[in-house]
Amino acid sequence: MIAINNLTFEIGARALYDDANWHIKPGEKIGLIGANGTGKTTLLKIIVGDYKPTSGTISMAKDLTMGYLNQDLLSYSSDKSIVHVAMEAFTRQNQLHDEIEVLLQKLETDYSDDLLHKLSDKQHEFEVLDGYNIEYKAHEILAGLGFSESDCQRKLSTFSGGWRMRVMLAKILLQAPDILLLDEPTNHLDLPSIQWLEDYLKAFDGAIVIVSHDRWFLDKVINRTVESRKGKLTVYAGNYTFYLEEKAQREEIQRGEFKNQQSKIKQEERLIERFRAKASKAKMAQSRIKMLDKMERVDDVDDDNPSVNFSFRFSKQSGRHVVTMENITKKYPTIDILDHAEAIIEKGDKIALIGANGKGKSTLLRIAAGADTDFEGKCETGHNVSQTFFAQHQLESLHLESQILQELQSFAPKHTETELRSILGSFLFTGDDVFKKIKVLSGGEKSRVALAKALTADANFLILDEPTNHLDIASVNILIQALTQFEGTFIVVSHDRYFLDNVANKIWFIEDQKIKVYPGTYAEFDVWNAKRKLLPKQAAAPAPQPKKEEKKETAPAKQPSENKFQQLKKLNQDLAKMEEQMTDLEKTVKDLEAQLADDKLYNDAKKLKAINDSYQLKKLDLGHVQLKWESLAEQIMELEA
Repeated sequence: MIAINNLTFEIGARALYDDANWHIKPGEKIGLIGANGTGKTTLLKIIVGDYKPTSGTISMAKDLTMGYLNQDLLSYSSDKSIVHVAMEAFTRQNQLHDEIEVLLQKLETDYSDDLLHKLSDKQHEFEVLDGYNIEYKAHEILAGLGFSESDCQRKLSTFSGGWRMRVMLAKILLQAPDILLLDEPTNHLDLPSIQWLEDYLKAFDGAIVIVSHDRWFLDKVINRTVESRKGKLTVYAGNYTFYLEEKAQREEIQRGEFKNQQSKIKQEERLIERFRAKASKAKMAQSRIKMLDKMERVDDVDDDNPSVNFSFRFSKQSGRHVVTMENITKKYPTIDILDHAEAIIEKGDKIALIGANGKGKSTLLRIAAGADTDFEGKCETGHNVSQTFFAQHQLESLHLESQILQELQSFAPKHTETELRSILGSFLFTGDDVFKKIKVLSGGEKSRVALAKALTADANFLILDEPTNHLDIASVNILIQALTQFEGTFIVVSHDRYFLDNVANKIWFIEDQKIKVYPGTYAEFDVWNAKRKLLPKQAAAPAPQPKKEEKKETAPAKQPSENKFQQLKKLNQDLAKMEEQMTDLEKTVKDLEAQLADDKLYNDAKKLKAINDSYQLKKLDLGHVQLKWESLAEQIMELEA
């Protein structure tokens, strides 16, 4: 489909790509990954012809159609309605529609056979191209990306940049090109829209190349991973998780080869040094020197995964109840957010607040932080609670003329320079980077500085609104490590599901103007919520609620060894039961798959839907049991260790 051969692309004296090779095949769904600055966006621009390579070739079929979503489209505006902008994707259909309108006007005065034949031909082509359904298709995709029916008639120019980007994405998807090139397609989407886009791309027949920092999204969509690193492109035959595992294996092999080669080199150098002084052995020494010079050296493995090497400190512990909300009612002129809602944030809670844009997540954070007091009801902060609130608008409060290190020193004077440098190093500011002025930093770099400031605060309660925006995968991993070892309480809003699944132990979501709680990880919530959507509303299971503490009489303490033995026995019994459940569910899933493979089933739409719904439910049940099995297996391994 597209062949990149010996590609070299230079920016000044720096070679961003150096003899790189990559072949994109039809139907491949590829994640293009790499650290910031390795040229991922540049490579997409080279493929579409915006940039010319220094040397090398890019070959593709002349009739190949490409859809390219890039961040430059944020600035695009129009006074047309968004549905008309999206429908611009149908170039030929729109042209035929206009030509048919002209012919119909002419027919009011001219009834010639020639005109009737032209009209018939145009209408036939229009029908073949499914022209009568293009407006429906546009509405369908815009709805999937979060637009209401009334939004579709609004002018594009009345929307913010992020929403305009959604319209441009809709337009590109409607074009149905041979290959989609998507640069950070989830940047301006909320969770429901990201999930819709996942399903759309999985069903897309053409090839896809995605640049994204969303690990969960990549794992769901791609079947190939291409890493841009040190001017080369390395292909891995699987999704992002497969890439991590495969890369670790490759690095282990490389590390072993490097050590073996270094050992051999040292041995040869000792022999050369030993024989060089002897005239009878001088020829042998020279031969070995030449052999060493010609040896193809194996590079040592670079550690691309920085780790957090600082610890949070706060001077006082909070009380048990960090924030208590009672009968909270919050309304805007056009939308009701909360209606007599109640919730409690307790000490040690790690809460992920999720949901679609416009449902009130940021409003709820501001209420919890005390930054929004225009509501009915009561929101009380508990004893000894000290908080810090991170939101994207705080990037504007950074002092542009300050150096990065100065910015942290003025905010956290109790920390030593060594400590602050360590924190900044964790957020990928090393060496002389700390002396850069804030004004020269990119949006992502400013976001990392603002996060570093938030994490140096003497706070036992963190309120984080979209902290993963503008962060690459390495920076998200740093934030995960930092929050995992944080011993206080936090509530976070993010659309990065991998991040949420790794930091949260509770899920909050706003539904029917109430704050609902799911006591578990995001992955567990995702399975429960998907199952809930498939079930009829009256049969849908409520979110499991945390059990209230009950006072119990103190039982006699058991001997540690006896207690451990009993625990292991019970866990192994539970594990065996789950294995039986998994076996039964796997058999049921296979039986349903066999039924769905029968072509005759597709003649009965009602029966097809019933079997497909049953299949989806059983798959979700199986996934849920597998998660519980993995959790039990981990507990058993810890006890047996």
